[in-house]
Amino acid sequence: MVAVKPADADAFVARPDPAKPIVLIFGPDAGLVRERTERIIRALVDDPRDPFALARLEGDDLAASPSRLVEEAHTVPLFGGRRAVFVRAGGRNFAPAVEQLIAAPPAECRVVIEAGDLRRNAPLRVICERAKAAAAIACYVDGERDLIRLIDEEMRAAKLAISADAREALAAMIGGDRQASRSEIQKVALYAAGKERVELDDVLAVVADASALALDAVLDAAFAGRTQETEAQLAKVMAGGSSAGTVIGYALRHVIMLHKARLALDAGEGSDRALGAFVPPLHFRRKPQVEAALKAWSAERLGRAMQQLADAAREMRQFRTPVDGLAEPVAQRALLSIALQARRKA
Repeated sequence: MVAVKPADADAFVARPDPAKPIVLIFGPDAGLVRERTERIIRALVDDPRDPFALARLEGDDLAASPSRLVEEAHTVPLFGGRRAVFVRAGGRNFAPAVEQLIAAPPAECRVVIEAGDLRRNAPLRVICERAKAAAAIACYVDGERDLIRLIDEEMRAAKLAISADAREALAAMIGGDRQASRSEIQKVALYAAGKERVELDDVLAVVADASALALDAVLDAAFAGRTQETEAQLAKVMAGGSSAGTVIGYALRHVIMLHKARLALDAGEGSDRALGAFVPPLHFRRKPQVEAALKAWSAERLGRAMQQLADAAREMRQFRTPVDGLAEPVAQRALLSIALQARRKA
């Protein structure tokens, strides 16, 4: 197997192995795939904008004309210099073109293939992982350590320090796509330009929807049965200016997604797929709490909680104004009731 280990991927991208002129970069993190593709191309050619130095091909075109890849890879540059071929995978299978290239690998040219999330048995992935002349680099979603390293890297580049709580909060708010994460970190650095250190307030001002984060804390506490924490987090949300109607509406959307995920689990779907239906996507730090709620709550119990929140929302709509002092106790009662129900097993 010639699959590059995740820990070695960045080193390979910075210094591509000449013995492996064909490189496949793929995975579920589209931003990281794109970032590594751009970096390895910059390492292979002097000017990626020069069409004589970098030929660009579409995988769908190669599916119809497999020999074109071999011809392009063996083309001698008119003006000398380093040369590479970039292939963007599409919806069609162009593995036969790559097979032909592996049978006659180029000596002077490098071929970089960018693809999406490929199954382990996908023909393109299998071919590149088995060939001695090729290397396959998988790009998986950043974990906590990767995000911390990315934050520190960008802060050093901006000549900024970052406090521990700001780093932890920022890591919790990004992830899922490397380029998007890097962009958010750079926004924080730009916002804090002129300061010596990035603080938590800087992160919240740029990246976070603080009210959404606080609402998540209320709901996670309620569905875990932590009544005191539910009450305390709800008080913070209300003090922050959120209305009781917003809280109940947010809670209702959350329980609807929980109910949908619970039904999916009951139907035999895996946990990752069931949780993948959440909108917006769950951050990896919050995922364990939602998974715990799914295990503790049956579809029937979630259905009752859904009805309870809907009744609370309906009751609030009967009040003359949203600030007449009556809506907040209704929201508090509904969420504390859910927290008490979470303590029961049935």
